[in-house]
Order: sequence, then structure tokens, then C-alpha cells
Amino acid sequence: MPDAFLTRARVEGVDDLGQVVKRTVAGGGEPCRDALRRARPGERLILASFSPFSKPGPYHEYGPVFILENAEPPVSRRDRLPRVGSPEDYLREQFVIRAYSADEEILDAELTPAADIGPMIDRFFDSSATSFLHVRFPTYGCFALRIDRA
Repeated sequence: MPDAFLTRARVEGVDDLGQVVKRTVAGGGEPCRDALRRARPGERLILASFSPFSKPGPYHEYGPVFILENAEPPVSRRDRLPRVGSPEDYLREQFVIRAYSADEEILDAELTPAADIGPMIDRFFDSSATSFLHVRFPTYGCFALRIDRA
């Protein structure tokens, strides 16, 4: 998550659409996009509209994301994926991976079991047209994280 978005949501209480964010208490299990982990029951969360795109175009979309109300020190490394494969993990057992061009246009997408994430990432990045990937939760289609070319 971009620092500017996190600061604006936490400090100013405004999301990417200029709307007031919703502050809530976690029931437990909500995907926290800033920490790349599931929320614990009772944690204070912010629900806000976010766009993972920077350029205008038909794929520029906004969707709901949970972030922690109070920033915590980074516990997950940004140079590797969070754990995958179990119901407690941030990404759980399966997810959608979408490949995008530098112009932020979708090139390909695949519903992927957690066990296949490495080979699927490699397959998408085998194409020189792929600039970055989005990982999305399959049930609601919400943005989970972005993977950039190394």
C-alpha cells in the first residue's frame, strides 16, 4: 500500500475517492492490506476505497480495503510473498493473479491454488509485456497485493 494512501486514510480520514473512511472493530480474519495479515478480533480497522492503479483507463478501478487504524512496525517483508495455503494465512488457499502491462491494461489472469503461486508468477513474468501482477481474493475480487518485476 502506498504510504500517501495510508497517511491520508489514517490521519485525514479520507480515501482515494475523497470519501470519509469507515472506522470499525475487527471481528477477526479481515485482510489487512498494509500488514499483509489477517486482523485479530478487537483490532481497530479502517475500511476505505483504494485504487491500485495510477493511470486513467478502463481498468482503473476502486475497491474496498481494510487497513489497521494504527500503523504497526512492518512484520512482513516486502521482498517476498506472505505465507499462503491455510485458512489463517493472508492469501488463504487460492486467489486470482492478474498480469498487467506498463500501460496498466490487463494481459492475462488465472485462478491459482496456493501451491502453484511460484510457477504462476514465473509464467506471467516470462512474457516481456507483463509489467506487474495483482493478486486478488477470489470470492469478492478485492485487491490483495501487487507484485512487481524484480
